[in-house]
Amino acid sequence: MSVARSLGRLAPSTSALFLCDMQVKFRPMISHFDAVVGNSARVLAAAAHMELPVMATEQYPKGLGATVPELGLERFGVVAHPKTCFTMVLPQLMEELKEKQPDTKSVILCGIETQACIYHTTLDLIDRGFEVHIPVDCASSRSMTDRRFALERLRQVGAFLTTSECIILGLAPDSSLPKFKGLQKLVMETALDTGI
Repeated sequence: MSVARSLGRLAPSTSALFLCDMQVKFRPMISHFDAVVGNSARVLAAAAHMELPVMATEQYPKGLGATVPELGLERFGVVAHPKTCFTMVLPQLMEELKEKQPDTKSVILCGIETQACIYHTTLDLIDRGFEVHIPVDCASSRSMTDRRFALERLRQVGAFLTTSECIILGLAPDSSLPKFKGLQKLVMETALDTGI
């Protein structure tokens, strides 16, 4: 008997966006930080356009600072949850997600660092039955080796590796859909290069 395999299609009504730890103090350390933030900002704009719930975290903000303003959390009214652990799967964050969208099935995950917070968040989400979509141009690490092999490892456990443009266009895959034009505007310019 064959088991049905998920194709990883995104449906706006059951998808959420998680933005992980894109904070001021990380800027000088993370490979391609500004490009990762720029690409993630486009995904955030698409998520807001499609009315997806958006969850964000900040790792030890007292020491590592707030989320960089260019990501756009304030613009879209997103308040980041502080954390000290690697995973974004915090009780209060998951409760907020459940209130906003009880039937969430897919999580789009952007942020840093790939081998730490993105890795542990992905494992915890998959363990709880969520599909995880990681746009590789929206996730990075200090080391390109850590980034590359963490992404490979996450693919092995069932995460869908994709790109910011693929995510954005996947939210409205038909030009006749009412919100398609808003998404199309977001991808008029190519995503920023993150060395991948």
